Amino acid sequence: MDIVTAQTRQGRISGERVAEDLVVFRGIPYASPPTGENRFRPPGPPPTWTGTRQATTFGPISLQPPPNLMSSIPGDATDQSEDCLYLNVYTRAVDDGRRPVMVFFHGGGFVGGTSTSTLYSGEHLAREGAVVIGVNYRLGALGWLGHRCLAEGGGRPAGFANWGLQDQLAALQWVKLNARSFGGDPRRVTVFGESSGAMCIAALLATDAAGRLFNRAILQSGAALAMGVDSAESIATELARELGCDEISREALLPVPGEEIVAAQRAINGRLDFVGLPYQPVVDGGLLKSHPAVAIANGSAATVDLLAGTNRDEWRFWAMGARDDMDEYHLEQLVARHIEATGLGESLTAAEVIAAYEQARRSRGDPTSPLEIYTALASDWIFRLPAMRLASAHSTGTGPGRTYAYLFDWESPFGGGALGSCHALELPFVFGTCVHPVVALFAGGGEEAEVLSSRMREAWANFAATGDPSGELVGHWPQYEPSGRLTKRLGKVVEVLESPMEAERSLLDSAFGAYGEIESAIMRRVALPRAEP
Repeated sequence: MDIVTAQTRQGRISGERVAEDLVVFRGIPYASPPTGENRFRPPGPPPTWTGTRQATTFGPISLQPPPNLMSSIPGDATDQSEDCLYLNVYTRAVDDGRRPVMVFFHGGGFVGGTSTSTLYSGEHLAREGAVVIGVNYRLGALGWLGHRCLAEGGGRPAGFANWGLQDQLAALQWVKLNARSFGGDPRRVTVFGESSGAMCIAALLATDAAGRLFNRAILQSGAALAMGVDSAESIATELARELGCDEISREALLPVPGEEIVAAQRAINGRLDFVGLPYQPVVDGGLLKSHPAVAIANGSAATVDLLAGTNRDEWRFWAMGARDDMDEYHLEQLVARHIEATGLGESLTAAEVIAAYEQARRSRGDPTSPLEIYTALASDWIFRLPAMRLASAHSTGTGPGRTYAYLFDWESPFGGGALGSCHALELPFVFGTCVHPVVALFAGGGEEAEVLSSRMREAWANFAATGDPSGELVGHWPQYEPSGRLTKRLGKVVEVLESPMEAERSLLDSAFGAYGEIESAIMRRVALPRAEP
């Protein structure tokens, strides 16, 4: 093993040169362990040491339920612990290169995932000229439980949630202090994430960290999301009940083993009637004083360059098993449920939405079966519309931040093509891991896939370096604005589209109204416990 050392603010560490142009440091603690009395507390300062600390093995991943498709690649780290606040650094060299820094926050519905997955290896992006950093943070109830009782004795005037988000801020503070030790430029920091990782970044855009700890952001298949205090406390109360606590309090929750908390959070999901995710950012008056969409609409991210996009068939990731079960009746029922959940019944009916989607898809030659209509609607409603509303709000701001958008439409070969261009499919192209034989079963391998990956890695790295994703391979990438909605198509064809799938987008957007209004209203209606039978 070829050892390379770097000097951090905490002490000297040793990493591994895995190739002539790549050095990897694994398992670096960026905060103190969030265990014992530090559970449900903001992360404390990282440990220090004398001598040289070995950084050649990954740290534990956050406690979570059993792995899923995206976190179970053979060879991935699986050791779990509440002591999980570690990050990994990929760099060409430990020098004074002043390279742009890219900090990745993984997805997993706020309850699963890890930055150490083979899928997220930063080696290929690092070879594009960036210092790539993957961060583990607290998940599930341990990372996102919100209740006013958790503020007691915390020494803070407000705030009783968002522990995982505070972990991410601690990691970004660590990057600001230590980036130069790994050849990075602390003045050029890009945060990027997928799914719940992107939703975390949207929340970070609502804080004073935007423009201070990072100046560029890439949101892949995720946008502004948060719940209100009442919803968060209803979940916390259900969790305490499942754990056998007479009442919810810090004193009752601290002695409970973390593994039991994870088991309880899984058990109560079936008893909650919620729209969205039961664990997510909370507007608690501390770190988040308003819904992220409202803050962004008011200019909180005005100085940050933004790249946002989604995959064409996001919802197929979850709808694959419903191929034989969807008919017109069930389609109308599901669409009506979406409309009811968001309070749009006065402006839209299920029949109107279905008819509009059928007409728009038929005009493009797209299939119009009930399942196709539902997956298209769910993809738009949950992913594409929130992302484009965020991009539009950002692009019309008064600050210097630039805005870019993409639509990813490469199709997975898995299951005979049943997944289409589904959720998470862009990840192996961004990271260059589509060449991995297991990942290729999901992403599709071969020359075409590698060419697309090269184009996307170039775009992501160029954006991190300059704030503009244009490049020699990917071509010119125009800025996004609401009049033309110029969007980069990324797939077997790479080109600029004007207002893709505009009929569906405009239908939903006009019903939702001004950015921030419906998003803020929804947070008051999620995660409410079902009535006892």
